[in-house]
Amino acid sequence: MFQKNIVSDLLKIQYPVLQGPFGGGLSSAELVAAVSNAGGLGGYGAYQLKPDEIVSVVRHIKELTIRPFNINLWVNDTDDKAGNLSDAEYNTIADLFRPYFDELHIPLPDKPGNVNSKFEEQVEALLRLRPAIFSFVFGIPSREILDECRKQGITTIGAATTLDEGLALEEANVDLVIASGFEAGGHRPGFLHPAEDSLHGTFSLVRQLSEKIRKPIIAAGGIVDAKGVKAALELGASGVQVGTAFLACEESGASKEYRDVLFSERANYTSLTKVFTSRLARGISGSIAAELGNRFEVLPFPLQTTFMAPLRKAAVEQGKYSLLTYWAGQNVSLIRHRNAKALMADLSAAFEN
Repeated sequence: MFQKNIVSDLLKIQYPVLQGPFGGGLSSAELVAAVSNAGGLGGYGAYQLKPDEIVSVVRHIKELTIRPFNINLWVNDTDDKAGNLSDAEYNTIADLFRPYFDELHIPLPDKPGNVNSKFEEQVEALLRLRPAIFSFVFGIPSREILDECRKQGITTIGAATTLDEGLALEEANVDLVIASGFEAGGHRPGFLHPAEDSLHGTFSLVRQLSEKIRKPIIAAGGIVDAKGVKAALELGASGVQVGTAFLACEESGASKEYRDVLFSERANYTSLTKVFTSRLARGISGSIAAELGNRFEVLPFPLQTTFMAPLRKAAVEQGKYSLLTYWAGQNVSLIRHRNAKALMADLSAAFEN
């Protein structure tokens, strides 16, 4: 029987296994509840949601589980230029992507409207809901927000991609620090330096953080089974966060086509790209990302996401999946389970004597 450790005690869960929160509609209340009900910590990526949508999601999750779960937000959810994009800047990017829209026989979208950060309004809603755990990426919330979380008994978890970021999170007195290695799928959530300069491997980052900071460390990136869990614990982590392996489960918000790609031969190859969102992210390579690479300018976040949305939709509708990149971690080819309960049983075996 597993003896609880500092992470499982703090989060009030059976096993220190966190399900990575997904954005872009890939999170689901059903997956969150399945993981939490199986003894881990389910997580929902809410950075794209409006405050009232966050309220609805939390209420739905609470209908499915009485156990703790995590709501995740992006502290920096909007690039500076997203509030003032010129026509000339838009036209330059639109011309670069025009051949792919032409290939799908769809028009280029109009220039996306300027956007401003939603984070402060999202946090206000979140604090009213008082989830057990609030995690965040791309920065550190203000001292006022973190103080209010402590006052309300909300456990906070921040993500670090470098030692400096881990030290900054400890200085801010967050409760837990995620060591987010470059093997992880989805966006690289660095905040002190450009993502391209923050590409530390999971195990080297875990080792550095466990030696240099006092906060408990959660390893994230490239962990898909009990072997990966054991390795992370051996190097100093007190828990793990698993993303892609849970994304592949039937309970996630991923479509069947998406999940099938995760189990296909394409899963042997992942790469980092800015093509679809303008922020560096890892996924199973598609032809657009392979052809364009990262050697060009893109629209500021989240305008690039808005711009590429109709292309994504048309590619799926026309069955041209090879054009697209599907967010996934570097060890996606090793995943085996299509059910969250079975995956949790596999992962939790690492903690059993």
